[in-house]
This record gives sequence, structure tokens and C-alpha cells, in this order.
Amino acid sequence: MDAFYASVELLRYPQLKGLPVVIGGGRRSVDEAIRNLPEGGTLADIPVESFPRLKDYTGRGVITTATYPARQFGIGSAMGLMKAAKLCPQALILPVDFDEYRRFSRAFKKVILDIAPLMEDRGVDEVYIDFTDVPGGQREGGRVLARLIQKSIFDATGLTCSIGVAPNKLIAKMASEFNKPNGISVVYEDDLETRIWPLPCRKVNGIGPKADEKLKRFGIETVGQLAARDRDWLVATFGKATGAWMHEVSWGRDNRTVVTESEPVSMSRETTFDRDLHAVRDRAALGAIFTDLCERLAGDLQRKGYVGKTIGIKLRYDDFKIATRDQTIDRFTDDGKTIRQIGGQCLKRVPLERPLRLLGVRVGALAKAGSPEALAPAGAGGHRPAAEPVSTTASLF
Repeated sequence: MDAFYASVELLRYPQLKGLPVVIGGGRRSVDEAIRNLPEGGTLADIPVESFPRLKDYTGRGVITTATYPARQFGIGSAMGLMKAAKLCPQALILPVDFDEYRRFSRAFKKVILDIAPLMEDRGVDEVYIDFTDVPGGQREGGRVLARLIQKSIFDATGLTCSIGVAPNKLIAKMASEFNKPNGISVVYEDDLETRIWPLPCRKVNGIGPKADEKLKRFGIETVGQLAARDRDWLVATFGKATGAWMHEVSWGRDNRTVVTESEPVSMSRETTFDRDLHAVRDRAALGAIFTDLCERLAGDLQRKGYVGKTIGIKLRYDDFKIATRDQTIDRFTDDGKTIRQIGGQCLKRVPLERPLRLLGVRVGALAKAGSPEALAPAGAGGHRPAAEPVSTTASLF
């Protein structure tokens, strides 16, 4: 999907189309103020000058996404809001509304499934689709079906998407970025040398900044330069698995199938604070935040029909170092109080002298609620039991 979160917001606020807008940070009082509409008014009636500007933003947080006019200033996802304010102070800022984004996500995926049932869900704004056996799926190399999907999504939601059509998932993912927004790119096997090899290595899904930096130290900046390296050299330099994988992807090889059903490994909730919080001085605030995270996570589990056995926490300190702890209990749960209780025990096992930037909670070792695994007697499967229960008020928050 094209700038998905931002595009959803522009449906609510069409008066912001064509303007630099960023989505990120928490909801602020100014966000609520602009929604105090006179009787009969709509969100589209709010004057542009009423929206908060990035230059006036205080606190911390990162950009979730930005409109294409904002991206022209160098603003991108995961960038700190304060840094973005220096690049484009006049940009408008809107809070993240995950409930709305999930609603639109379900809507566009339903449209796709009605046309092409073999769909792999890759998160809120991205999917893989297998055209192979869809009637008309091979016409014009898949372009006809891609156009149908684009039009159907737009008619149903008002949103645009960009589609890459290719022999495999690796190249299709890369091709989906070729012609944004609202573009279609068809890449054939014979196009590898002309369309894929000139790309920077970072365009390959799976080559991150550290691997890219190491590749550059050896003079490898493009996919073609990577393909020119001997496989044995890549294995010796990057390890058996990674080196072999790099060799395969540089030659456009990917045998992964479209997976229509996959079980999540874990679910989590986390939040970055507007200011550093201390476990002692801000105990009440942290306690309320942690309880809210646990309850929201429990709601996620219940809504999606999962229970879990391993409960963990994540902290990021003011020096950006991260600490995680987890504990496996003897029964599956989707209960907020239980998650809060065990999460509190995990918090007792991490140092809390330094101020905190981020707090998160996670539930892993998931099973479908009501499944034989979830209903097995306590202790089945060799999991170690939880520590002795403690009240939530005994935890550090």
C-alpha cells in the first residue's frame, strides 16, 4: 500500500492532500482540540491552519510514515520527530490511529482475496499474491490482474497501492518499489541484469544496514557486484547460511511459496515515552502505562484467538541500551492480570537505576485458544513452572 497510514488519514482529512504530513508520536491535546467540531461540521471542514506543525512538536517519538510531499524533504519512517522537524518544520503532524489502519487493512485484503485467494499476509499494509492459477492471471505477464486489483482496492477503500509482478517473491518485493505511488512493475527472468543488478544491495529484502556496510567495505555496492563475487568467498566472508543466501538472491533465485496460513510466534505491545521516566520517581505513571500495555496485549490475544505461555518485557534506557527478560508459566493465558503479574516479576530481574525511554510487554509460545495444546494439563510439554505468584502491587511499577 502507498504511504498506508498517511493515505488513510488523508481520507479523513482531504484538505491535507498535497501537503507534507507526518504520522507519529502519541495523541496530544491539540489533536483532540481540532476535533471539537461545531454541530454539523465534518473533519474535512477543519482549516489547515488548525493542524499542529512539526516545528511545534515537543517530546520524543518517531515517524511511522509520511506523505510523499514530506518525503521529498528527506523525511522517512523510523526517523526521530525532532530530526524531522529540522528537515521540514512546516510539516503537519497527526497521531497514529492503529484501530483505523487495521480496519482499512482488513478491507483491502478482503478485496484481494475475492480476486486471488492465494494471498500471504505480510503485515498491515503488504501482501504476496500467487497469480499462477487465477483466471487471466498470466495476461500481459500479470499486468491485467494487477490493474484489476488496484482498481478494486481503490473503489472499495479510496486507497492506492503499488504492485510488483515477478517470477518469485524476492523480485516481486523489489519490483513493488519501482513505480510508487499507484504503479505496476512487471519483471521477467530475463530482466535480472538490466533491472535488478544495478540496484543497491540494500534494496534486497534481508540485507540490512550492517551487512550493507560490510559489503561496501569490499567494494560491493550493487546487486550485480554481489552476483559477480564467488559463492565460496561470500560463504567464507559472511558465514555458511548468509553467504549462500546472498549468492542466491543476487542471481534472483527464490523458491519460497506463498503461505496462506501462518501462526504468529508472539504478540507484543510497546510505547516510547515523550520524556524519560524513572522507575522510582515516576513509579505511578510507569505502573499505569505498564498495566495499560498488558491489558491491550491481552485484548489483542483475545481478539485474534491466541493464548501464550512465555511472558516477557523490554526496556530501552536513556543511553539506548535494551534489556529484555521473560518467564514461561505452566498454563497458557490471554488474561491481562496474569500478563501484568508475570511481567512485573520479569521487571524485578532488570536494573532500573537509569531512566527509561521505552517499555514493552510480549507474550510468546502461542497456541490457538481452545486447541489441544492450549487445553493440556498444566506443566505438559516440559515448560518450567512460573515463580511463586505475587500481587501486582508488589512489582516495581
